[in-house]
Amino acid sequence: MQRPTVNDIAKEAGVSLATVDRVLNARPGVRARTVMRVNEAIERLGWVRDVAAANLARRRSYRVAFVLPDSRTSFMRALRGAIESAAGLAAFDRTAARIVTAAAFDPTATVRALAGLDGVDGVALMAPETPQVRDAIGRLALAGTPVVALVSDQPNSARNRFVGINNLAAGRTAAQLVGRFARRPDPTVLVVAGSMMARDQMERRLGFDETMLRCFPGATVLPSIEGRDDSDVVAPRLAEALAAHPEVDALYALGAGHRGLVHALGSLGLAGRITVVAHELTPATRAALEDGTIDAVITQDVGHIARSTLRVLRAAIDGTPLDPGQEQIRIEILLRENLPPAG
Repeated sequence: MQRPTVNDIAKEAGVSLATVDRVLNARPGVRARTVMRVNEAIERLGWVRDVAAANLARRRSYRVAFVLPDSRTSFMRALRGAIESAAGLAAFDRTAARIVTAAAFDPTATVRALAGLDGVDGVALMAPETPQVRDAIGRLALAGTPVVALVSDQPNSARNRFVGINNLAAGRTAAQLVGRFARRPDPTVLVVAGSMMARDQMERRLGFDETMLRCFPGATVLPSIEGRDDSDVVAPRLAEALAAHPEVDALYALGAGHRGLVHALGSLGLAGRITVVAHELTPATRAALEDGTIDAVITQDVGHIARSTLRVLRAAIDGTPLDPGQEQIRIEILLRENLPPAG
């Protein structure tokens, strides 16, 4: 059976093609009773709009912005590279994407960046979860601009969707790895974070604590030290914490700044002597996995995140459904034995 067309709608409703076009595109100049007749005809015929074809006919284009922290970590460089690559391919689908940066861990800078966006159809955002950021997202939503949170969620805001791993589950996974890999049954664990203002890191810590308490009740988990995802900050703070707690025999690095972590462990002669679980496959974590400084890395596919974010934004702009399975970002666990080829 052939799919109904706009000609079928016009015939069923007893109106012209021009009238059907006005109704479908919500243009003025059509009486309410006529709009109702057209919509009833659409419902009876089971007509579904081919958004892609309509956009092509109208030469519809999409303009989206990614608002990201200006961090120079390896993970952020990889994410920006993945977004640029995905945007290059999306250009063939008439999608133009640009990256706007704001100072890391600075919600005021993020709000300024969001307020300065002009002429965009959708926004992807990675930022601290604070009231002012939430309010800025709300203003975009009221203006009809879809917002997607990526990597770090904004669940209490008006964002349309989150694209990233389940960070609570990632923290629980880290706890299982630390508890099973630790060199003694009741380890003392030090947690190294970037900032607990970041929702992804806060959720990882919550998931980690929950599972350590439930599955490894004899373990001692110390308060987080915050290194702002900066190796030059992580190295001295970690060295100071390890000097104050010589009993530490496991580390969970839930943020970035891995070069600083590796430097501190090496300078103290602790590399390979304590269990370390970290996040994201970067040149530093790859080298540390290979030489035994890090035992396991929990990572996510930044290419998948970038491509998924663009698909989600386009669907939100068009009001079309998504395939949830396609947009699920999976948690991956890497050991020295299953490292993918470099490059």
